[in-house]
Amino acid sequence: METLNIDIETYSSVDIKKAGLYKYVQSPDFEILLFAFSLNGSKTVVIDLAQGEKIPLGIIALLRNPYVLKYAYNAAFEWYSLSKFFHTPLEQWRDTQFHALYCGFPMGLDNVAKAIGLPQDKRKMTQGKALIKLFSTPTKPTKKNGMRTRTLPHHEPEKWQLYKEYNAQDVEVEKEISNKLRNFPVPVFEQRMWELDQRINAYGVAVDNQLVDGALYISDVSTAQLTEEAIQLTGLDNPNSAQQLTKWLSSKGVEVENLQKETVSNLVETTEGEVKRALEIRQELSKTSVKKYQAMVEARCEDGRVRGLLQFYGANRTGRWAGRLVQVQNLPRNYLETLGHARELVREKKVDALKLIYGNVPDTLSQLIRTAFIPSEGNVLLVSDFSAIEARVIAWLAGEQWRLDVFNTHGKIYEASASQMFGVPIELISKGNPEYELRQLGKVAELALGYQGAGGALASMDKKQEIDPKEYPDIVRRWRSSNKRVVDLWYSLENAALSVMKTGQPAGVKGLILARESDIQNGLDFLTITLPSGRKLYYVKPFLAENDFGKEALHYWGMNQESKKWEKISTYGGKLVENVVQAIARDCLAETLIRVEKAGYQTVIHVHDEVVLDVPEDDADLEAVSQIMGGSISWAPGLPLKAEGFVTSYYMKD
Repeated sequence: METLNIDIETYSSVDIKKAGLYKYVQSPDFEILLFAFSLNGSKTVVIDLAQGEKIPLGIIALLRNPYVLKYAYNAAFEWYSLSKFFHTPLEQWRDTQFHALYCGFPMGLDNVAKAIGLPQDKRKMTQGKALIKLFSTPTKPTKKNGMRTRTLPHHEPEKWQLYKEYNAQDVEVEKEISNKLRNFPVPVFEQRMWELDQRINAYGVAVDNQLVDGALYISDVSTAQLTEEAIQLTGLDNPNSAQQLTKWLSSKGVEVENLQKETVSNLVETTEGEVKRALEIRQELSKTSVKKYQAMVEARCEDGRVRGLLQFYGANRTGRWAGRLVQVQNLPRNYLETLGHARELVREKKVDALKLIYGNVPDTLSQLIRTAFIPSEGNVLLVSDFSAIEARVIAWLAGEQWRLDVFNTHGKIYEASASQMFGVPIELISKGNPEYELRQLGKVAELALGYQGAGGALASMDKKQEIDPKEYPDIVRRWRSSNKRVVDLWYSLENAALSVMKTGQPAGVKGLILARESDIQNGLDFLTITLPSGRKLYYVKPFLAENDFGKEALHYWGMNQESKKWEKISTYGGKLVENVVQAIARDCLAETLIRVEKAGYQTVIHVHDEVVLDVPEDDADLEAVSQIMGGSISWAPGLPLKAEGFVTSYYMKD
């Protein structure tokens, strides 16, 4: 099969970082400036479209040809951009960025080139950002540049030549990466998932523009009112300044080290009078709800839809999706009982009524963010999510029978866990009985301890501090004693990883296959875990070394989630189990997304364990969708999946 490796440089007046790919390309002034390609690995050719050159008809024919594979780094950009001018089948595109993510490497062409070990001359040119800013974005008019609003090739001919070299170099880097990874292919099913992800992102989700505009208006009014009240109360020029407010609090006899969210929350509980009110105002002003509404405004296209909210394989340790633009993966929850009424007040910009009824305006706006996503005209949203998916997966993987029995019957895992831990009949752990307080202990233990967590994990999960820290060690002991097979899974997986590293021989644990996979010629070395679905988790450049506790442990190279740097990471059994469980849960969602599309449903958003479908009201068959999600999966026999959902006229948490 013939191959085309492609990279393009483009222009649009829309800010792609704020608005996303789809609005960027849909802009009337969008154009392709440079088109670089390599046919079947041959020398890269650059077509200078900005200066009148044309893409050869033979290459256009290959773009349209369903039997020619097209490779690009972040191929969604090239595919969608070129699709504005030519038909080019999505199924024939291959994304080298996704391939790199699949193999455990970071995002970004230059980051991958470094991590994969390409020599300097095979990496992305460092001048790229400056050249993109110069030629691919609007120019700020000045007297020096003749008040022009755009820089064209003839304005900076030497730099334009450099841009062409940069364009060609990106193709060469992409080819090198693709070539290096050829012995670690992406599974066919995952390629199909990538294609489905492009269809979902391109379809987008409708936004309630009246609600968004109302929320921004009310936020401005509320912020001004709160700021004025704080000025009157404190006498400060800028009561939002941490330095000024700290000094004012000190003058009132309240000494604080910082004004972080948790500190302020604790102080509100222990102070009174004007100090309490000043801190409450700071709490209200610190709500960042308006940022997501603003993000919707930036990203919404002419048809009122927001596109590109999901990043495929964004969490490359597990393969989960990540959020983009509005960040749907971490939307605030909603607890208001009269959500619909609150929405109408915001849509009608009734500031005073909203404040009178709901009190904390920023918090109310925060809870309404989800509801800004609405169905297409004449449709409804069908929302369905897996019930306790990670708890079900870990029970199935470990073979913890009492847990499987719970999920195959009543499903009350918090009550059942408390029953196991404290030897109390589950019937007694119900509202009205004194034993019901044990449910909270069971819940916190379930959420904190499944991945080898201990006292620290309990403390972070026990946010309301309902449990005496002195009880933590006993709770950990009881939970582990009740879940011996889960505990065994931690140590079995850790020992298997150590064994593979020492012997080079594959090892199997509960249907998982751990192996050392290397390509000496290309300098690649991985520890892999093959999941039941056939997908693999990749740990780059694995090695054994002492961890912070002086114990021999598996280390590998990866993206540190806190520092966002490519560095050495230490891991252990519980963390490996967490990776595997979340990856299997992700594969269950992937299976579901394929199934609901085959059943004729349009997915507009999905978040970890939840799908949001945009369907005609007459076709909103909740039971059918729940059966699809709860159906058995061929590669996971006996996994007790269950889904519940609801039909709504706006997105929400039920």
